[in-house]
Amino acid sequence: MLQPKLSVITIVYNNVRDIERTMRSVLNQTYPNIEYIIIDGASTDGTKDIIYKYKSRLGQFISEKDKGIYDAMNKGLKLATGDYVLFMNSGDEIYAPETVTEIFETAPGADIYYGETEMFNDNWQSLGQRRHRAPECFSWRSFKHGMSISHQAIYVKRSLTEPYDLQYKYSSDIDWIIKAAKKASSIVNTQLYVAKYLVGGISKQKHLASLKERFRIFQKYYGFLPNLINHFWIAVNLTQYYVKHKRTND
Repeated sequence: MLQPKLSVITIVYNNVRDIERTMRSVLNQTYPNIEYIIIDGASTDGTKDIIYKYKSRLGQFISEKDKGIYDAMNKGLKLATGDYVLFMNSGDEIYAPETVTEIFETAPGADIYYGETEMFNDNWQSLGQRRHRAPECFSWRSFKHGMSISHQAIYVKRSLTEPYDLQYKYSSDIDWIIKAAKKASSIVNTQLYVAKYLVGGISKQKHLASLKERFRIFQKYYGFLPNLINHFWIAVNLTQYYVKHKRTND
């Protein structure tokens, strides 16, 4: 049986500390049919020197200024030729060398595959599972109580994808996943840990702006009043988790 081609897209800007770790997690996969695309925002800190070490193993590499994280992602999406796409941004990792092989072995030809994420702090120490556990069954309605699947843990058939909406600067990935899920007819929970996530990305650095965007996105899909009620329960659950664990792990 022909193995589907996976386009893995990494976007990076001035992250010399973490880029090689992310790249190695992709390049060391046992799965043979991976196209690796790196979009660099014209880094000046030595990031490009590390990327060049692996240039012969990359499908595409672009280094130029962009208009932000989702503009860079759109560049990667435009270059992708795989049957599926995965965004694995600098600092994050595919969970283990066998992960992609195991994902595609769970079921043939699904529109979307997803799994669980392990969180890591700035010193790459594990913080355990995300506060939002991946739902047993995922649909476009599943995000109503929060983003229950991380962007690094979802493999989407490329034919279902659209460009990221650049009106959203911090939460466009939520909108992107919901759009794809609305079109999907088969969504498979792999029951696997599939990604390692470095906390403290742009949505954390601009937390309030990110929350406002997320509210707007959820309102668009779920309606104003249901969204208001859902956010009340999001706040309650977040508070309970923080009291118990002294961190939010989202």
